[in-house]
Amino acid sequence: MFKPAYTATVKLSDLRLGTAHALVAQSIGSELPLRADTPLRYLQNLIDGLCELSLKDPLTGLPNRRHLRSVLESEIDRVARSGEAALLLMLDIDHFKRVNDVHGHLAGDMVLQSVAHTLESCLRPMDTVARYGGEEFAVILPACQFGFGRVVAERVRRAIESTPVRISPTLTLNVTVSIGGAFALQWIRSTAPLWIDRADAELYKAKQGGRNRISIEEQPDSTVSAEEKSLLFGPLYTPSGWGDLPPPLDTPTGSAF
Repeated sequence: MFKPAYTATVKLSDLRLGTAHALVAQSIGSELPLRADTPLRYLQNLIDGLCELSLKDPLTGLPNRRHLRSVLESEIDRVARSGEAALLLMLDIDHFKRVNDVHGHLAGDMVLQSVAHTLESCLRPMDTVARYGGEEFAVILPACQFGFGRVVAERVRRAIESTPVRISPTLTLNVTVSIGGAFALQWIRSTAPLWIDRADAELYKAKQGGRNRISIEEQPDSTVSAEEKSLLFGPLYTPSGWGDLPPPLDTPTGSAF
C-alpha cells in the first residue's frame, strides 16, 4: 500500500469538493452517508463514494466495463487454480437502433434500464451483470457447469422476451436479445480480452442465425494431451543425450545414480 513520505495538515475549505460532493450525493440519493463527525471521516466517505461511482454505469446502475474487467481477471485466476467452470455471456439487444430512431433516445434508455433490471432479477447474487457498452451487456457466472450454461442463457433470453417495456400509456415495446457464451479455460491462465472475444464470436453467430437466440461455445478441451504428457514424463535429457527416466530410488532394479 502506498504511504506518503510526509504527513501534511489539509483544510477541507482549501479543497474544491463541491462537485465531488454533489456527484456522490446524487448517486446515492441522499447526503446522509456523507455526513461525518470529523473532516477525515468525511473525506474518506467522499473518496469511497467516488470509487464506487467510477465502477457504475450511470444509466442502469449496473457495474461498468472497468468493474467487469476486474471481475474477469479474478475469475480467470480462480478457474486456472481450481479448475472450476465459469461462463461468460455477452448479450445484445436486437434491433436497438430502430428503437432510438423510431421512438427516441428516452425510449432507448428505458429499454436499457428494463433489460438491466430483468437481468439482475433472474440471476444469482454471486453472478456479475455489467453494461458492456451501448446495447450490450455481459454476465459472469462463476461455478456454472457446462451442462447448465445453455439452460441459464435460455432462461435469461426468455425472461427478457416476456418482459414488455412500457414507454408510455399508449406505447409498449417487446424486446428480445441475442446471447453468446464461452466458458473459461480450466487450468489455463488465459486473458480477459481473449475470453470476451470468444463469447463475442458466439454472440455474432446468434445474431447471424436470426437473433433472439443463444449460441454457446462447445466445451473447450483443457486436458493434457498424450504428446504433452510425453514431454512432461517422457525421456530425460542428460549430458550424453536423451534417455529414459532413471528408476526410483526404492525400486529393486537399481539406484537412481
